[in-house]
Amino acid sequence: MTQLLKILFSLSVLLWLTLPLSAQKKADRPNIILIMADDMGYSDVGCYGSEIPTPNIDRLAKNGVRMSSFYNQARCCPTRATLMTGLFPHQTGIGQMTNSPKGDQFKKWGTEGYIGYLNRKCVTMAEALKEAGYNTYMAGKWHLGYHQQDRWPLQRGYDRYYGIISGASSYFAPKAPRGLTLDNTHVQPEGENYYTTDAFTDYAIEFIEGHEKLQPYFLYLAYNAPHWPLQAKAEDIELFKEKYKAGWDVIRKARYEKQQQLGLFEGREVGLSPRDEIVRPWEQLSEKEQEEVAYRMAVYAAQIYSMDQNIGKLISKLEERNELDNTLIIFLSDNGGCAEPYKELGGGDFADINNPAKTGAISYGQGWANVSNTPFSKYKVYTHEGGISTPLIAHWPKGLKKKKGEIVHQPAYLIDVMPTVLEAANAQYPKVFHQGNDIHPLEGNSLIQLFKKGKGTQHEYMFWEHQNNCAVRYGEWKMVKKLKDQQWQLYDLTTDRTEQHDVSAQHPELVKQLDTKWQEWAISHYVLPKKLQEK
Repeated sequence: MTQLLKILFSLSVLLWLTLPLSAQKKADRPNIILIMADDMGYSDVGCYGSEIPTPNIDRLAKNGVRMSSFYNQARCCPTRATLMTGLFPHQTGIGQMTNSPKGDQFKKWGTEGYIGYLNRKCVTMAEALKEAGYNTYMAGKWHLGYHQQDRWPLQRGYDRYYGIISGASSYFAPKAPRGLTLDNTHVQPEGENYYTTDAFTDYAIEFIEGHEKLQPYFLYLAYNAPHWPLQAKAEDIELFKEKYKAGWDVIRKARYEKQQQLGLFEGREVGLSPRDEIVRPWEQLSEKEQEEVAYRMAVYAAQIYSMDQNIGKLISKLEERNELDNTLIIFLSDNGGCAEPYKELGGGDFADINNPAKTGAISYGQGWANVSNTPFSKYKVYTHEGGISTPLIAHWPKGLKKKKGEIVHQPAYLIDVMPTVLEAANAQYPKVFHQGNDIHPLEGNSLIQLFKKGKGTQHEYMFWEHQNNCAVRYGEWKMVKKLKDQQWQLYDLTTDRTEQHDVSAQHPELVKQLDTKWQEWAISHYVLPKKLQEK
């Protein structure tokens, strides 16, 4: 009997040693979940200053870490391109926007950085993790290529997918060409009370429940909330109907004061940026204007509230499966609050709100977008702080251990997420993929040490460009300008995070240095040349 046990033990060891590294490490490696909000501003969740109840997101922050200076790529699809690949959006082919149901409209630009879908010189996070033995799932908004099926999630590394291949859609009744897709098949909304935020979460949970526990999994949950159109469940709107009658000036001031109490800015008096120049003081609005625009904000808040409740459902499922402690969850937003269509009181007719048939820019207005981005100025699309600053929360009890509720102030940005995930997963980034295509190398830094110690490898320079809005950050210095402009604006973020005092005239040599660095980056990363300029 003893001899038989020895033989069985030897065979088991031999079998273990012959397994690939990915299989040997399954028990140690975390599940990984990325949760992306859509068009949600820096201050729109409770742990970043909001009055909107977000207890489940706040719970992740309380038991994890928050970043106060994390940056996105200023708009939906460029951010998604960078998040999924670890590359700058122009390197992936989505320097401007992804192609829409209307057609491959960016082909006319004729330059490599603007083809409008993920090229084959990049590897998605799903592709990299699948190679490392992960099962890969996605629910929600794809927005990285539409017209040909080889641009869809299952053809870019995902085992299962449910959601919207194109961009904005109805929350209640998505339909072609902005309809729903399950794996590679177009499907219809299910049930009378359909709501995208609920459905995306339900499918994410279904994918997890069908998952074989022997394998770790990667889930990308990309909500369309709170992107326009304004559509929320009646019972959620009811919670906020009176809240915003106080007006945007009062709410914005309260958010700023809460941010100071939370310590988001290291105790610095960063200052609240002035109200947007086209936005009137609240008391100058007519009674009807106040009533209608307060309701718009109530619907927007309800969209965020519903997202948080659904994140709570996902957390409960992880707890039920005893997976929460060894799951790395990263929550962030794709850009700053959205002012589209750049009207003080919002886009679309008031009667269009909550109309399932509507999908356009029925929105909450520039005044409330200003609140969403407290304390910063500007919005989605711009490379000022209001356009590119995002909440980022990381929760991983087993991996981050005692790090609970801490705020990390070192700046970082989206190209750092892929290296972070690869390190956590013990996965490799390929040099060649897609039948021998050379893959652009990563330039980001893993954030694992930053999460654990509050300090990590820091970028010497950080670069942005979207729709001719340019920016470069060097330490605590930041420059912004329009591409056609000759002169940059320079800000010292040590004392001026809200970018109110242009000091470029006092530092001409620094401006020249940073301009040279930005130009070098733009040429080497397919930002330039542009055949056509956006209007």
